[in-house]
Amino acid sequence: MKLRPKLPSTLFSATLLAFILIGCAGTEKDNTPWVNLFDGKTLNGWNQKGGVAKYEVVDGTIVGTTVHNTPNSFMTTNEMYGDFILELDYKVDPSMNSGIQIRSNSLPTYMDGRVHGYQVEIDPSERAWSAGIFDEARRGWLNPLDNNPKAQQAFKQNDWNHYRIEAIGDTIKTWINDVPAAYLIDDKTASGFIALQVHGIGKDKTQGTQIVWKNVKILTDNLEAYSRKSPLTPINTKNKLTIGEEKDGWKLLWDGETTKGWRGARLDDFPEIGWEIKDGLLTVLASGGEESAAGGDIVTTDLYGDFELKVDFKLTEGGNSGIKYYVNTDINKGPGSSIGLEYQILDDARHPDAKLGNHDGSRTVASLYDLIQADPNKPINPIGEWNTAHIKSINNHVEHWLNGTKVLEYERKSDDYRKLVSESKYVKWPNFGEGDEGHILLQDHGDLVSFKNIKIKRINKSE
Repeated sequence: MKLRPKLPSTLFSATLLAFILIGCAGTEKDNTPWVNLFDGKTLNGWNQKGGVAKYEVVDGTIVGTTVHNTPNSFMTTNEMYGDFILELDYKVDPSMNSGIQIRSNSLPTYMDGRVHGYQVEIDPSERAWSAGIFDEARRGWLNPLDNNPKAQQAFKQNDWNHYRIEAIGDTIKTWINDVPAAYLIDDKTASGFIALQVHGIGKDKTQGTQIVWKNVKILTDNLEAYSRKSPLTPINTKNKLTIGEEKDGWKLLWDGETTKGWRGARLDDFPEIGWEIKDGLLTVLASGGEESAAGGDIVTTDLYGDFELKVDFKLTEGGNSGIKYYVNTDINKGPGSSIGLEYQILDDARHPDAKLGNHDGSRTVASLYDLIQADPNKPINPIGEWNTAHIKSINNHVEHWLNGTKVLEYERKSDDYRKLVSESKYVKWPNFGEGDEGHILLQDHGDLVSFKNIKIKRINKSE
C-alpha cells in the first residue's frame, strides 16, 4: 500500500487557517439595521406616478417594462424621506435609461404634478454616467461623471449593479459597485419620496425592454455612525451655474463672495452698512423696518432690457423686501426706495402690508407690487426656508414665477397696465415701468432677508 506523504504541521495549520478565513469572509454579516422598502412579494408601500410603464413583482424583484406613448414613469414610496442611506441592486437593458429618484415630489402647483427632484442616474450608454446626479424636471445635470473615469468604468453591462446613496443634510454622495461616483452639496429640496424610474421611449425604440431592482433597503437613524467618507471633491451648487444654465446663456448676477457688479442705488459704491456677505449669502440686515433707511437699496451696475432673472430668497418673521426691475436710479432722489417694477417679497401672514395696496392683494409675496396680485394658491415655502423668484420679461410680456409655478403675467406698456398704474401709488411717476432697460434692484426695507443664486439671462429681441 502506498502512503500519502504527510504534510508538515506548519503547512497544514496555515492551510486550515486560510480555509477558516475564507469561510468567515464569505459569511460576514452586515449588522447595519436596514429597513426593507420592498417586501419581495408585493408593491405595498409604493404607488405609480407619471406614465403608465408596467411595474410588477417577479421572483422577489421589481420589474419595470417600457411601453410606447407614455412619459417617464415612477414607482414611488408612499413615505417621504429626508436624511437617509439607501442601497439597492439593479440590472438594466443596455438600450434603456432609468434612475433612482430621491427627495422628489409631485405637486399640483408644479407642472401639473410632474415628478421632479434629485435623480441618481442609471445610464448604460457609452456616456456611462450611472450614479451621477440629475435634477429631474428642474435644473438638469448637477453632478455628471465626465471627470470620474473610475466610476464610469465601474458599471457592469448586462449584470447586477449595486448603488449606495447617502443623503444627509445638504450633502448627497453616491457609490456604484463600491466605487465613489458623485458628491454633491445642494439644498434645493430637503425631503421627498424615493422612486424607481422607467424612462419614456420614442416610437423608434422597441417597447418591452426591462429594468429589474432588488434588495431595496434604507437606513434613517444614527446615520453619522454608518456614513462613509468619499475621496471626491464635492460639487457645491450655491452661487454656481448648472451645466444646462451655462449652455442656455445664463450668467451669475452675484458671485457669492464680493460686491462686484453691484452698488448702492444712490451711491457710486456698495453701501458700507446695512448689508452683509457671509457664507455665500447676501443679506440685508434688520434696521427697524423703514424703507431704505440704513444701507439702502442695491442695484446692478449694468442695465438690462429683455431678460430672465432667478433669485433665491429667505424671509424672517414679519420680513419685507423686494426685487425691482427696469429701475431708474435718477428718479426719486428723496426718501424711500428707488423706482421700478417690483416682485414683492413679504411675510404675508405677519406683515401689515399684505392687507394694504391700491389693488386687493397686490402687496403679497410674488405680486407685482401695488398693481397685480399673485395667484392666492401660490406655492410658498414657510418662513425660514428658501423660495425661488423667477421673473421673465420678453417683448413687454412679463411673468412672475414662484418655486416653479407661474403666479401672474401682464403686458408692460399696454392700456390695461397703464390703467393699473393710474390707480396706484406710482401714478405720480410719468411712464412708470416703461423704460426699455433699467437696473435690477434688491430692496432694503429694514428687515432681515437673505439672497443667493442670483442669475440672469439676457434675451435677444429676435428670440
